[in-house]
Amino acid sequence: MAQLIADRRDMEFVLYEQLNAEGLTRFPRYREFSRKMFDMTISEARQLGIREILPTFVQGDRDGVRFENGRVYVSECFRKAHRLFAEGGWITIKDDPEVGGQGFPHMVAQAASEYLVGANFALTAFGTLGHGAGKLIELYGTSEQKRKYLDALYSGHWGGTMLLTEPSAGSDVGALTTTAVRNPDGAYSITGNKIFITNGEQNLTDNIIHPVLARIEGAPAGTRGISIFLVPKFRVNDDGSLGEFNDVVCTGVEEKMGLHGSPTCSLTLGGGGRCRGELLGEENQGMQIMFHMMNEARLDVGAQAFTQASAAYLYALNYARQRLQGKDAAAGSDAAQSPIIRHPDIRRMLIQMKAYVEGMRSFVYYISRCFDLAACAGTSEEAFRHRMLIELLTPVVKTYCSERGFDVCTLAVQIYGGYGFTREYPVEQLLRDCKITSIYEGTSGIQAMDLLGRKLTMKNGAAFQALLCEMETTIARAAAMPELSDMASGLKTVVDGMKTAADTLIQLMMSAHLLEALAASHPFLEVMGDVIMGWMLLWRAAVAVPELLRISGSASAVEELSPAMENNRQAVFYDGQLKTAAYFIHTLLPITEGKIRSLMRRSDEVVRIHENSFGGL
Repeated sequence: MAQLIADRRDMEFVLYEQLNAEGLTRFPRYREFSRKMFDMTISEARQLGIREILPTFVQGDRDGVRFENGRVYVSECFRKAHRLFAEGGWITIKDDPEVGGQGFPHMVAQAASEYLVGANFALTAFGTLGHGAGKLIELYGTSEQKRKYLDALYSGHWGGTMLLTEPSAGSDVGALTTTAVRNPDGAYSITGNKIFITNGEQNLTDNIIHPVLARIEGAPAGTRGISIFLVPKFRVNDDGSLGEFNDVVCTGVEEKMGLHGSPTCSLTLGGGGRCRGELLGEENQGMQIMFHMMNEARLDVGAQAFTQASAAYLYALNYARQRLQGKDAAAGSDAAQSPIIRHPDIRRMLIQMKAYVEGMRSFVYYISRCFDLAACAGTSEEAFRHRMLIELLTPVVKTYCSERGFDVCTLAVQIYGGYGFTREYPVEQLLRDCKITSIYEGTSGIQAMDLLGRKLTMKNGAAFQALLCEMETTIARAAAMPELSDMASGLKTVVDGMKTAADTLIQLMMSAHLLEALAASHPFLEVMGDVIMGWMLLWRAAVAVPELLRISGSASAVEELSPAMENNRQAVFYDGQLKTAAYFIHTLLPITEGKIRSLMRRSDEVVRIHENSFGGL
């Protein structure tokens, strides 16, 4: 049976063979769980994703959203699937049971998410954005705010948003003009305009809770003077019932390239002078609080792009096995048409897609594992180490997965050929939907500057050093295997080059060549992402070699599958790990070496070219 959305065998490989998710059950935090429970939960997610959510993917895109008189109406096909998604507890699968969550490990929640978010991100975002708003209240809200809002958000009865962007304050959040005036009763009157608000208005939930960044009168300029407020669409009475409309008016929705089923709204707050908000946390603490939601969102966006790439790869793979066109180049002139998967260039694209999808899966799950290990750590030092790795890798997983995920979707369209460019097949929609992931929640350029300017030097470089130690452990393990020693050597060369490039750019950041360093920040992030892919794929191969040798009953190097093993599904799977790692390390990582040489050459034309020299005058 063809896999849909995600490859279950590969998911299980990463969970249990590469990252040992089952080992988490030895810790008190997860001792009530078992591998059987993990598998049952992922199976339930797969069933919900394929049977109920996936059918809304195309229909929701075709229906789009309807804007009438300040109201937004989403596709009716979303209603049942959203209800099942919320009632199943999927919104809070990894949250503490004390706040209504199921308490699953992050790794298992990520595996389940592949089938849910991967089936239709536009639909599941109604719940996940509500969760993001709820998490802010859980961490920073008063007991009264938690009582009023938390259960309704975590249960999916209410939706949530994130109100940062304004017409003149996009990435430069400190330039926002939305104001908050304190009232005698302690609430605040909010006035301002926000744009690009995902799910800012919709008819799928009874209420929407908007975390809003605004400046209190007299607060300092810039980001230091920003506070955050809870602004519901409908005010909430003391008994939890909905009160009057809170003067949050949708003035329009964007006509977007993709994610047509998800409303992207412009909102006016307090146009009639009646918008009230509650301060969340302390005054002028808004950016600190909102960054918690933004960092969670950035990790989710990287995972979103990966799930779209996973689905695109499986669609393209299944199509390549079925589509007959041309003849096998090794066959005679009178041979029948062959499946296009036998054509070398199709195989080139497929193995490249496979390498990125599987590398990204391991990468995304690895960060989830860091969350789990931090929660289970026996010492504060150990927990801190895992949290540092999360901080360091957040801009990389957001940017690299969003860009390589889009590349995978592009290759899927290419494999389909002319059909891929039509709406008859889903890959064109995956391509359109995936593009936004490199833009929202901080563009690729912003993430790259964050990596170079803050994350690499965090705690005097301790996080980056911890990452290098993790890579060196894998390289040493692989180097001890004759089958992988050459790959280990190749990866080590690029890791060493990445470290040298990082040291050079950090020095540039602290010199008169700051702009030159910033111009190189995105190429460096690409290098780091490439190296992480090589690391993850080599790690996979190091797990696969002993299993492949065990199946073959041989103690010698594994070169090719014997005819007797070609029909052994496990042998084929593990052999695929070796071939994929070898392809990436021997074929794609040399390109990364070229990127490193380019960085070390310190070409400064980007900053020296006169703006009029770009032409177009």
